[in-house]
Amino acid sequence: MLRLWLIRHGMTQGNKESRYIGVTDEPLCPEGRKDLEKAEYPLPQEIYVSPLARCRETAQILFPGKRLHIIEELSECDFGKFENKNYKELSEDKDYQAWIDSNGMLPFPGGESREDFMQRTIKGFQKAVIGCIRNRASLGALVIHGGTIMNIMDVYAAEERGYYDWHVKNGGGYLIEIDTKLWLKGRREVKLCASWMEG
Repeated sequence: MLRLWLIRHGMTQGNKESRYIGVTDEPLCPEGRKDLEKAEYPLPQEIYVSPLARCRETAQILFPGKRLHIIEELSECDFGKFENKNYKELSEDKDYQAWIDSNGMLPFPGGESREDFMQRTIKGFQKAVIGCIRNRASLGALVIHGGTIMNIMDVYAAEERGYYDWHVKNGGGYLIEIDTKLWLKGRREVKLCASWMEG
């Protein structure tokens, strides 16, 4: 059996300002670092992270001195023309209104579609699970993005929720359990063990 922490990175300045922060590689803000320093987690045997600075910094604060395995596919969505802007700045944008009206189902103009983002991050998650299995880890951690976590839970969680119902705040996430024998046989489902909305 494999247990995995799915942890969303700490707060950045863009997060504080409710901006669409996807490929923008900004660091944690001082408040984000301070909040993470209060958190306590059991030490995982394997840690997988998005290559973006906010995830690497979060992992280094939570698990100092531990080796980090970077998986490119775990990066956040490319928000295209919405990148690094907030809803106020986009309020007069016709493309943004069309995206809102679609309940977030339309591709981001100049960015990724939800389908492409989903496929990419699921590939990254599968790499992390296989890495844990190969290294005989019983406890692992993925320090990743809110959108990446929503994708993983939407595809694999035994518990049914709406896609956006899997959203967590900075520092929040889920503890999941995977039956590795069934996973290797193609029965890929995760059991939700615990959740916390924010760190």
